[in-house]
Amino acid sequence: QVQLVESGGGLVQTGGSLRLSCAASGRAFSSYAMAWFRQAPGKEREFVAAITWLGRNTIYADSVRGRFTISRDNARNTLYLQMNSLKPEDTAVYRCAAGVLRSTATMTLSTQYDYWGQGTQVTVSS
Repeated sequence: QVQLVESGGGLVQTGGSLRLSCAASGRAFSSYAMAWFRQAPGKEREFVAAITWLGRNTIYADSVRGRFTISRDNARNTLYLQMNSLKPEDTAVYRCAAGVLRSTATMTLSTQYDYWGQGTQVTVSS
């Protein structure tokens, strides 16, 4: 079983930056594809970014491409999301996820992932 714990959320002004971290337990961390999702009040869960277990492939939602960067440090069992040029519409609870990769075509779907963190709140003021 894999346990994921997010940190780094907070309140930031428009145009600011935050770096989210997701600490993963378990000896098989490097075997999993990992991703970030977010959910704002009254809205469905939204895909943000994903990365394969070796970090060779990354996928970004159109809304964050060029502003956010996903990365992972397998030696430290940690996933990161660097968020720059933040906008009010980025306000949401952000959750990290991990799962055995079934297909690169499904990396944007929440059903791809078996393990989820508890979430960290990101609030961007206008």
